[in-house]
Amino acid sequence: MHKFLEASAGQYMTRQVKTVTRDTTMRDLHKMFEADNFNCYPVREGDDIVGVVSNFDFLKCFAFNPHRMVPAYDDLLSRTVADVMTPEFIYVDPTTKLTRVLQLMVDHRMKSVPVLDATQRLAGIIAREDIMRALTDSARG
Repeated sequence: MHKFLEASAGQYMTRQVKTVTRDTTMRDLHKMFEADNFNCYPVREGDDIVGVVSNFDFLKCFAFNPHRMVPAYDDLLSRTVADVMTPEFIYVDPTTKLTRVLQLMVDHRMKSVPVLDATQRLAGIIAREDIMRALTDSARG
């Protein structure tokens, strides 16, 4: 277990991260979620990460609400990531200990967390599966 206590996000994160833009439609986002089986995508504007969009954000646009009429399905799929993304998001840096990442995931019920470097550029993403892999590695070593 000592190995896990010393491990950092940078050691277990996925470095090649697929991103979306604010202009990505819900239709395209849905296809990406199906193809990649990811929990969320960072939202990129140029070199900056301006938010995240998760499966939950996607599903929220289809939730029934008694205070509004439900638009047609095609209208909902034409909406963009900008309409549903979470602009204020939790992130870690590559040196963040996995114990801290795990605590953030548990406290905020997150499935994955973007990893930003010292210049606030996307360095990777760390998911629950990465934490589980680190725990398995620790148990073996």
